[in-house]
Amino acid sequence: MSSPAMIYTPLPYSTAKELSDSGVATAAFPFNYIACKPTAAAAEDDDNEAADEAQIPTIDFSLLSGRNPDNRAQIVRELGRACEEWGFFTVSNHGVPVELQKAMMDACAGFFDLTAEEKQDYMGRHVLDPIRFGTSFNSKVDDVQYWRDFLKVFQHPVFHYPTKPTIFRYCLTFHLSSHAFQQNKKKINTREVLEGYSRHIRQLGKDLLNAIWESLGLEENDMQEALSLKSCFQILVANFYPPCPKPELALGLPAHSDHGLVTVLMQNGTDGLQVMHNGKWLGVKPLPNSFLVNIGDHMEIVTNGRYKSVLHRAKVNNKSTRISVVTVIGPSLDAVVVPAPILVESQKHPAAFRGIKYRDFMEHQQSNKLTGKSVLDLLRL
Repeated sequence: MSSPAMIYTPLPYSTAKELSDSGVATAAFPFNYIACKPTAAAAEDDDNEAADEAQIPTIDFSLLSGRNPDNRAQIVRELGRACEEWGFFTVSNHGVPVELQKAMMDACAGFFDLTAEEKQDYMGRHVLDPIRFGTSFNSKVDDVQYWRDFLKVFQHPVFHYPTKPTIFRYCLTFHLSSHAFQQNKKKINTREVLEGYSRHIRQLGKDLLNAIWESLGLEENDMQEALSLKSCFQILVANFYPPCPKPELALGLPAHSDHGLVTVLMQNGTDGLQVMHNGKWLGVKPLPNSFLVNIGDHMEIVTNGRYKSVLHRAKVNNKSTRISVVTVIGPSLDAVVVPAPILVESQKHPAAFRGIKYRDFMEHQQSNKLTGKSVLDLLRL
């Protein structure tokens, strides 16, 4: 039998998908992908996750967007509690067409199915490139490689999209002008799907933000102006986590918080997301046809720490590919975000964070190792 030192060897594959598809990691798992070591405590935590999944708050968006003021007021209160106690919640009855969600997931899967040579065209040189394909988090600085490939696309205020694949086959055709679907087997334009999905999620995010401001007693117009939300930044991140032969050793992504105001997540039915709550990692299993939403660092800044960004991580498995489609909505890239003065006054303690331009915050986070709330911690006063 080979010694442990001989089992874990580096392999000449540039992405997690290539490494997974090759099959060689089954016999020789690369040491540069070892992000954690299995322990009895970790196994016990995994056993406890399922019992805690149902505790994650659910926000019924139809009651938030309906005409009944009493229902809205109740949901706003529930949303405020979810933000304050969890920083994480599920959104149901959101109104985003199921067919569009499926088409979006197929579009992302189609991109990752491109050849390595085709995807190399999008290998970014800078972390703020509007379209960027890569692996791990930032493979140039990561101490270990994470079992994840990604595609990042800026979608607002300027809409970008990858030109490949230009089309893909799907059982439904989406008509952007009429927001309708027809049952047939024609080709779909990738740009059309991305634009439709981007628009729906941006509106959902803005509606949630308005309700969050309301839960805090903040005026919508004041926040629109302070954060320059008419030119809000929106980025789509498609994450690809292929089967991993040693899931107990690898991570899709380490514990981290997101840089924006809110993050909206859709996944393909394969679980792997974990959130930190009360000092414990909890597995997340979303409801059918729902979105997972978490609070980002800039929400923590603007609320002066009342609504805190939540640490989360991505686990991997050895059976199936997990794809998550993440949309981060933040202030304008040129906005300098500081705690809302009215919250500083009402809480009767000084501002907890100094201001920084959102663009600079994001560039610093994306250019360095992904470690907890490392960038946010630099701004604490």
